[in-house]
Amino acid sequence: MEVQTFDCEGLVLIKPKVFTDERGHFLETYHAQKYGDLGINSSFVQDNESLSHRLVLRGLHFQAPPFAQGKLIRVVRGSIFDIAVDIRKNSPTYGKWHSVLLSADNKHQFWIPEGFAHGFLSLEDNTVINYKCTSNYNASAERTLLWNDPELNIQWPEMPLIISVKDEAGETFRNFVSPF
Repeated sequence: MEVQTFDCEGLVLIKPKVFTDERGHFLETYHAQKYGDLGINSSFVQDNESLSHRLVLRGLHFQAPPFAQGKLIRVVRGSIFDIAVDIRKNSPTYGKWHSVLLSADNKHQFWIPEGFAHGFLSLEDNTVINYKCTSNYNASAERTLLWNDPELNIQWPEMPLIISVKDEAGETFRNFVSPF
């Protein structure tokens, strides 16, 4: 597998080795020891799947401590523009974001540790993502940053067509007080 790290410490793009032959393909989507060697030592307690139509925007979501979640994200069908925003108040990259393109074709995975808000824009109809979480979902701990906040200035590749009421009402970064 190949690994790419970024300026926002903790984010990791994993490019698994894919074995392809006349039958199709095979890849490891998780291996505790190998991922642990990358610094992903978390125990995963919940797996989620999401289906989105083209230009659906979800996010920017996170859970506050003690229910904070790390997420290992991959696309099973379609493609997404995936975003992680550093919300760790003592981080040198606080308020910075990083994006990756995840697709069923490239089979990459994006590790987003606790202390980041996460969101994505679906680039194709019927896009399916699977993600592993380090903490169970807790509605009382869930928070949302505004996806189009001018201070974050995220460069989305296209304008979303469908956004939930909750995501449209996200908190502005200017008024945000980080729990991390």
